[in-house]
Amino acid sequence: QVQLVESGGGLVQPGGSLRLSCAVSGSILGINAMGWYRQAPGKQRELVAAITSGGSTSLADSVKGRFTISRASAKNTVYLQMFRLKPEDTAVYYCNAIVLTSGSGQVNYWGQGTQVTVSS
Repeated sequence: QVQLVESGGGLVQPGGSLRLSCAVSGSILGINAMGWYRQAPGKQRELVAAITSGGSTSLADSVKGRFTISRASAKNTVYLQMFRLKPEDTAVYYCNAIVLTSGSGQVNYWGQGTQVTVSS
């Protein structure tokens, strides 16, 4: 069984910062790409940031220059550092990981989601 546990969401004022963390645990042989998605009310889930096992990153245009993604491979953890937050960043943020397992090969897993609210 593989679990993704997210933390770090909350309420922050416009211009503030938050850091999200996502730890992967369970019977895994390795982790390929990891990423963060978000879904605002009434909108589709969108990719915010992704990072490969080699450390290459990609960011949505809407967050470039404000968000960074990083991973601590030894801890099977991915982080999303968010600066200069805007009200339009308000959403539920989901962690995603492509995990290599012994029985099922590569499997796409999701976290439970963490709420980020940017409001004064």
